[in-house]
Amino acid sequence: MINDLWYKDAVIYCLSVATFMDANGDGVGDFTGLMRRLDYLQGMGITTLWLMPFQPSPFRDDGYDIADYYGVDSRYGTLGEFVEFMQACKQRGLRVLIDLVVNHTSDEHPWFQEARRDPKSKYRDWYVWSKRKPRDAAAGITFPGVQKSTWTYDPVAKEYYFHRFYSFQPDLDTANPEVQAEILRIMGFWLQLGVSGFRMDAVPFVIAKKGAGAAKKPQEQYDMLRMLSQFLNWREGDAIILAEANVLPDTDMEYFGKSGERLQMMFNFEVNQHLFIAMASSDSTPLIKAINATRRRPDSAQWGQFLRNHDELDLGRLTKAERQTVFNAFGPDPKMQLYQRGIRRRLAPMLHGDRRRLELAYSLMFTLPGTPVLRYGDEIGMGDNLALQERNCARTPMQWSTEQNAGFTKSDRPIMPVIDEGAYAYQHVNVAIQRRDANSFLNWMERMIRMRKEVPEISWGDFSFVRTRNPELLAMRYDWKNNAVLFLHNLQSEPREVRFSVDYEGEEECILVNLLSEEHSQPEKGNRHCVLMEPYGYRWFRIGGLDYLLKRSTS
Repeated sequence: MINDLWYKDAVIYCLSVATFMDANGDGVGDFTGLMRRLDYLQGMGITTLWLMPFQPSPFRDDGYDIADYYGVDSRYGTLGEFVEFMQACKQRGLRVLIDLVVNHTSDEHPWFQEARRDPKSKYRDWYVWSKRKPRDAAAGITFPGVQKSTWTYDPVAKEYYFHRFYSFQPDLDTANPEVQAEILRIMGFWLQLGVSGFRMDAVPFVIAKKGAGAAKKPQEQYDMLRMLSQFLNWREGDAIILAEANVLPDTDMEYFGKSGERLQMMFNFEVNQHLFIAMASSDSTPLIKAINATRRRPDSAQWGQFLRNHDELDLGRLTKAERQTVFNAFGPDPKMQLYQRGIRRRLAPMLHGDRRRLELAYSLMFTLPGTPVLRYGDEIGMGDNLALQERNCARTPMQWSTEQNAGFTKSDRPIMPVIDEGAYAYQHVNVAIQRRDANSFLNWMERMIRMRKEVPEISWGDFSFVRTRNPELLAMRYDWKNNAVLFLHNLQSEPREVRFSVDYEGEEECILVNLLSEEHSQPEKGNRHCVLMEPYGYRWFRIGGLDYLLKRSTS
């Protein structure tokens, strides 16, 4: 395999330093605590860590309101401790991606403070201003129901400033060459400290021209992505950008570039949203359409496939009827919904803690074309706290044990309340209990990650769908380098018998070798197979001739 495309074989794990592990007992997670958990992450099979923002911040938006791009928030440790953490990752063969949040800064950032005080300062041009409130100030709001405008009056500057997100996050004018140079400087700084790339926040907003009228007629500057990618290649040949770009499939290639000269990775929001309507309706049709719609991509590019992230489950791409179907199934109470478009729950409570459905969901994610991205706590089925505001309900501290505050901190004042009531309380759901249980969800997840690494066809091969005549069944095949695998998923709560044909290198009889159990499938006449799928069942098969098992056992 090509080493420069390491991200195609990665298993990515997203975490917030603030809520992962507190070592000094002040109630806030830190890099020292995270270092103590690296062996756990390595043992689970994780290859790449994605760190949410850890730079100095007022923390009004979970750290996405950055006040200094070149430091570490003192609550998490020092820059020296970050370097020590990077060395510890290197020793374990773990790569690190960090959030690159350059669409906006905190309003407490020194750049903005100088910009508002001094109209002659160079930083004045680093932000977007208007002497009058634009008529379209209510257009393009990112957080409906919470945010009222994209323009806010600043009494010091005596002008309005533009902000795509909250009012305390003024947008940078990313079309300004000086701002672009500063973004490259920020990237170069962290690359020099050993990171392997960046998860870039809000990419469509970063590359869009900003100001009055921008919301109605967005003009994307796609060449900016080429500039960022070229800089990565010059500084660190195999560094990447994993882009948060919730865009329509017909614009995907504008982000990747026709020959892969722009972005290396993007999250597949199209597939993510249609996966949930498929699960809610027990119908694979919308998911198949979404996978096909995002098929075309350069060889060097890769999708990041995920189930839940640190934001709401955005359902904005679905029709109103489809969105309501997902709401009814996974978030029927209005307090479970957010911004009129999404669900703010973690996956386990969305699926009512049903182990069968949880396994089905993650089996689907691991077998989608691309690289799997997990979120901290996914591996133990963590829950949420709907009493917390907006998206904080799904950002509670990691649950390590039955000790006070889930073993996250010895302080009686954690940065975020731990879940201590109900079925998902840390007394019931934690790492320590599940590590000792061979049949726990954690141990199941470890086995699935191990097997996913042994099936490179998913990341590198070409996929096709096998006809089953049952819309509740998804049958997906990958072919790569004369190898082939087949994955079956039953989206329904009823058992289903599935019959289908399999061809492989002209073999007259083609056996299906079960990768997860000893239940292999022998062919009937004409290489037809019959598999009985239990409710919410899944199968991972390797396709081979009758002598495949013998070859495998003696190799």
